[in-house]
Amino acid sequence: MSPEKTKRASGHCLCGAVAFEVHGPLTEAHACHCGQCRRQSGHFVVATGAKREDVRFLTQSTLKWFQSSETARRGFCGACGSALFWDDGGPELSINAGCLDAPTGLSVTAHIFVADKGDYYEIADNLEQFEGFGGES
Repeated sequence: MSPEKTKRASGHCLCGAVAFEVHGPLTEAHACHCGQCRRQSGHFVVATGAKREDVRFLTQSTLKWFQSSETARRGFCGACGSALFWDDGGPELSINAGCLDAPTGLSVTAHIFVADKGDYYEIADNLEQFEGFGGES
Protein backbone atom coordinates (compact mmCIF):
# COMPACT_ATOMS: atom_id res chain seq x y z
CA MET A 1 0.00 0.00 0.00
CA SER A 2 1.30 3.44 -0.88
CA PRO A 3 2.03 5.48 2.25
CA GLU A 4 0.78 8.68 0.57
CA LYS A 5 -2.78 7.38 0.32
CA THR A 6 -4.97 8.66 3.12
CA LYS A 7 -7.72 6.72 4.83
CA ARG A 8 -10.95 6.92 2.78
CA ALA A 9 -13.08 4.48 4.77
CA SER A 10 -13.02 2.21 7.79
CA GLY A 11 -15.14 -0.65 9.00
CA HIS A 12 -15.47 -3.55 11.38
CA CYS A 13 -17.59 -6.50 12.36
CA LEU A 14 -20.24 -6.37 15.09
CA CYS A 15 -17.84 -7.40 17.88
CA GLY A 16 -14.84 -5.44 16.56
CA ALA A 17 -12.51 -8.43 16.26
CA VAL A 18 -12.15 -7.73 12.51
CA ALA A 19 -11.40 -4.10 11.71
CA PHE A 20 -9.95 -2.53 8.59
CA GLU A 21 -9.26 0.71 6.74
CA VAL A 22 -9.41 1.51 3.05
CA HIS A 23 -6.69 3.83 1.75
CA GLY A 24 -8.07 4.43 -1.72
CA PRO A 25 -11.37 4.99 -3.52
CA LEU A 26 -14.39 2.76 -3.07
CA THR A 27 -16.23 1.41 -6.10
CA GLU A 28 -19.90 2.09 -6.80
CA ALA A 29 -22.28 0.32 -4.45
CA HIS A 30 -24.52 -2.38 -5.93
CA ALA A 31 -27.37 -4.29 -4.35
CA CYS A 32 -26.82 -8.01 -4.95
CA HIS A 33 -29.91 -10.20 -4.92
CA CYS A 34 -28.19 -13.55 -5.61
CA GLY A 35 -29.22 -16.56 -3.56
CA GLN A 36 -25.85 -16.83 -1.83
CA CYS A 37 -25.87 -13.20 -0.62
CA ARG A 38 -29.44 -13.59 0.60
CA ARG A 39 -28.64 -16.80 2.49
CA GLN A 40 -25.50 -15.37 4.04
CA SER A 41 -27.05 -12.08 5.16
CA GLY A 42 -30.74 -12.88 5.52
CA HIS A 43 -31.66 -10.43 2.75
CA PHE A 44 -29.95 -8.84 -0.24
CA VAL A 45 -26.49 -7.29 0.24
CA VAL A 46 -25.25 -3.86 -0.70
CA ALA A 47 -21.55 -3.99 -1.42
CA THR A 48 -18.77 -1.74 -2.60
CA GLY A 49 -15.15 -2.62 -3.26
CA ALA A 50 -11.60 -1.40 -3.12
CA LYS A 51 -8.29 -2.34 -4.64
CA ARG A 52 -6.85 -5.17 -2.61
CA GLU A 53 -3.64 -3.25 -1.90
CA ASP A 54 -5.69 -0.34 -0.48
CA VAL A 55 -7.29 -2.48 2.26
CA ARG A 56 -5.34 -2.61 5.52
CA PHE A 57 -6.48 -4.86 8.37
CA LEU A 58 -6.11 -3.36 11.84
CA THR A 59 -7.18 -6.63 13.45
CA GLN A 60 -8.29 -9.88 11.86
CA SER A 61 -7.85 -12.53 14.53
CA THR A 62 -11.33 -13.96 13.93
CA LEU A 63 -11.56 -13.42 10.16
CA LYS A 64 -12.71 -16.65 8.52
CA TRP A 65 -13.23 -17.48 4.85
CA PHE A 66 -15.86 -19.77 3.36
CA GLN A 67 -15.37 -21.05 -0.19
CA SER A 68 -18.90 -20.37 -1.42
CA SER A 69 -18.34 -21.37 -5.06
CA GLU A 70 -15.59 -22.56 -7.37
CA THR A 71 -14.62 -18.95 -8.06
CA ALA A 72 -15.32 -16.99 -4.87
CA ARG A 73 -15.07 -17.02 -1.11
CA ARG A 74 -16.84 -14.99 1.56
CA GLY A 75 -15.16 -13.41 4.57
CA PHE A 76 -16.90 -13.23 7.93
CA CYS A 77 -16.10 -12.85 11.60
CA GLY A 78 -15.82 -16.24 13.28
CA ALA A 79 -16.79 -14.72 16.65
CA CYS A 80 -19.91 -12.64 15.89
CA GLY A 81 -20.79 -13.96 12.42
CA SER A 82 -20.79 -10.61 10.62
CA ALA A 83 -20.70 -11.00 6.82
CA LEU A 84 -17.89 -8.70 5.63
CA PHE A 85 -16.28 -9.55 2.28
CA TRP A 86 -16.66 -11.30 -1.06
CA ASP A 87 -13.44 -12.27 -2.83
CA ASP A 88 -13.05 -13.71 -6.32
CA GLY A 89 -9.26 -13.35 -6.32
CA GLY A 90 -9.35 -10.34 -8.65
CA PRO A 91 -7.69 -6.97 -8.09
CA GLU A 92 -10.57 -5.70 -5.91
CA LEU A 93 -11.97 -6.98 -2.65
CA SER A 94 -15.75 -6.59 -2.30
CA ILE A 95 -16.81 -5.06 1.03
CA ASN A 96 -20.32 -5.29 2.47
CA ALA A 97 -21.40 -1.67 2.89
CA GLY A 98 -23.18 -2.41 6.16
CA CYS A 99 -19.88 -2.99 7.95
CA LEU A 100 -18.46 0.43 6.97
CA ASP A 101 -18.36 3.31 9.43
CA ALA A 102 -20.55 6.30 8.59
CA PRO A 103 -20.41 8.48 6.70
CA THR A 104 -19.65 6.21 3.74
CA GLY A 105 -20.44 8.66 0.96
CA LEU A 106 -22.01 5.75 -0.93
CA SER A 107 -25.34 5.33 -2.63
CA VAL A 108 -26.67 2.29 -4.44
CA THR A 109 -26.26 2.68 -8.21
CA ALA A 110 -27.67 -0.63 -9.54
CA HIS A 111 -29.20 -4.00 -8.66
CA ILE A 112 -27.43 -7.19 -9.74
CA PHE A 113 -28.64 -10.80 -9.95
CA VAL A 114 -32.27 -9.63 -9.96
CA ALA A 115 -33.24 -12.92 -11.66
CA ASP A 116 -32.45 -14.58 -8.30
CA LYS A 117 -34.17 -12.07 -6.02
CA GLY A 118 -36.43 -13.30 -3.25
CA ASP A 119 -40.14 -13.62 -3.92
CA TYR A 120 -40.99 -11.74 -0.72
CA TYR A 121 -39.97 -8.23 -1.84
CA GLU A 122 -40.08 -5.91 -4.83
CA ILE A 123 -37.36 -3.65 -6.19
CA ALA A 124 -39.26 -0.37 -6.18
CA ASP A 125 -36.64 2.20 -7.17
CA ASN A 126 -35.68 3.36 -10.65
CA LEU A 127 -32.07 2.13 -10.56
CA GLU A 128 -30.68 -0.04 -13.35
CA GLN A 129 -31.28 -3.77 -12.91
CA PHE A 130 -29.15 -6.62 -14.24
CA GLU A 131 -30.15 -10.28 -14.52
CA GLY A 132 -26.62 -11.34 -13.55
CA PHE A 133 -23.38 -9.76 -12.42
CA GLY A 134 -23.79 -6.61 -14.46
CA GLY A 135 -23.63 -5.55 -18.07
CA GLU A 136 -26.57 -7.72 -19.11
CA SER A 137 -29.96 -6.12 -18.40
